[in-house]
Amino acid sequence: MEPGRAPLLLCVMLAVAGPGRAWATVGPADSADISQNRKALADAKSAAEAARHRAEKLESDAASASAAAARTAAEAAALAARIQQAQAQIGADEATIRIIARQQAELKESLGAEEWPLLRLTAALQRLSRRPLALAVLQPGSVSDAAHLRVVLASTMPEVRQRTAALRSQLAAVRALRQQAEHAQMALRNQKSVLSQRQNALVALEASQRLTANASAGGADRETERANALAEQARDLGDLLGQLEQAAALREKLALLPGPLIRPPRPGESEAASAPAAAAPAPSNGLSAYVLPVVGRLVTGFGDAANGGAPSRGLTIAAAPGAQVVAPAAGRVAFAGPYRGFGAIVILDHSAGWTSLVTGLGHLDVRVGDMLVGGASLGTIGPGAGELTLELRHGGQPVNPLVQMLLP
Repeated sequence: MEPGRAPLLLCVMLAVAGPGRAWATVGPADSADISQNRKALADAKSAAEAARHRAEKLESDAASASAAAARTAAEAAALAARIQQAQAQIGADEATIRIIARQQAELKESLGAEEWPLLRLTAALQRLSRRPLALAVLQPGSVSDAAHLRVVLASTMPEVRQRTAALRSQLAAVRALRQQAEHAQMALRNQKSVLSQRQNALVALEASQRLTANASAGGADRETERANALAEQARDLGDLLGQLEQAAALREKLALLPGPLIRPPRPGESEAASAPAAAAPAPSNGLSAYVLPVVGRLVTGFGDAANGGAPSRGLTIAAAPGAQVVAPAAGRVAFAGPYRGFGAIVILDHSAGWTSLVTGLGHLDVRVGDMLVGGASLGTIGPGAGELTLELRHGGQPVNPLVQMLLP
């Protein structure tokens, strides 16, 4: 065999018979990072779907409401649900983008491992292609060498085609991932635009509601002052909850008493006039449909070890900045405002001894005395990533909100 031809032939054979692992088709494996993002994606999609169903029901309630106030309240709650739907969908889009970015990085790493054997093979084939056929025939022993080389290439070319096919498949996967990333980015931009529109619509509707409420809220300021005074006197948040629960129970008892008797126009009718009025129906012992007030990630569950090792009396949810917070169920605002290191808080009286406490808000949309439908806007999380806490109590005793959500 001609000197120089043997090393060239050996180079081609080594290039083709290089490490098979580097040439194998490597799909983007589900790393721990991708698995975590897939879970975030599934949770966000589930939250978006739940918010969509809630919005559709509230929109149906608004369409069927005869009273203007009830219709406006349902419309505002539906808008809040649509905002949560958009925010959850944004979370899903962002998780999708993170998954695609991780897959692209893993595929790039795989292609980098295959780059060296590919370069070796390409260089060897280029060196062979630069030898003119006529010169190879005229050189001593070249015909025999060419025959040997042809046999080697005939046996190795199927392997070359197979391995380059795997490489072409990976390059196609790179292009597909790039297209998916572009579509996900476009979907994210669209959802952010939708979110902005819905937030502006909710602000306008709440401003209209506030103007209407101001015209007929004679005692709202005095009630707010009383609630603030209780907050100042309370030893801690639990004490404040207890005092507000007692006030709510007293208010329910007073509501059951008959109203004042009207003086009869004629004395002979006094006996009939003094008959007690029909008592108002007692509030239901159940609680209306209960939902989580914000879309986010559960950090602490009911009964988990909290600060100081004491079991948690509620749920702690990590939420994105500006996340929409809604009323978990229909009720009356018993307290709304800042409280001693808890940020802005809202305490809702759901009647029949049920009370919800929501802490960690950055902005409030409600005030003391407001009657809210389930899903009505309470406010938003502050500008920094924060944690919202939800506590549900019945008769002063903590209740697991997740269990209450499962009840019909």
